[in-house]
Amino acid sequence: MDAEAREDFRSWVAARSPALLRTAYALTGNRADAEDLLQTALAKTYLSWTRIREREAVDGYVRQVMVNTRTSWWRRRRVDEHPTDQLPERPAGRDATADADLHDALWTALATLPKRQRAMVVLRYYEDLSEAETAAVMGVSVGTVKSATSRALVKLRESSGLRDDPRTALPAPSTTGAVA
Repeated sequence: MDAEAREDFRSWVAARSPALLRTAYALTGNRADAEDLLQTALAKTYLSWTRIREREAVDGYVRQVMVNTRTSWWRRRRVDEHPTDQLPERPAGRDATADADLHDALWTALATLPKRQRAMVVLRYYEDLSEAETAAVMGVSVGTVKSATSRALVKLRESSGLRDDPRTALPAPSTTGAVA
């Protein structure tokens, strides 16, 4: 890779990393894993940088790399967490405002979803991708995105932490059972 291409990649990473890290966090549910996922996706993108012709499509390319990498990690089923009899201490001085509680409730509810449904919800509603774009990133049909997202939204609506808060207006299900 020549110096101009390296500088082009460095500039793109500097501009897009915060948004891509938020997506990675939404896919993984924890900051450390999100940073690892983004770093891996950026390394793979760097290796392919000179072959990417449409620079407008780089964000979509990196999102697809992140989803594929995360899927690969799921398949390995690496066990990083070990059950214990004692819960770890919670950090002192945590902000207990209603917005923080809602944020926690949302991430808790998302964490209860199967990883594939969580990825679809994140791509559809956090990244604001269309059903077709989500299907392309996930490598599934549009119908699969519709049905899986619909099932995920039903589970989220049933989540006790979100059910009672009027700020959590989830998209209403369509009459066919699929999300529009």
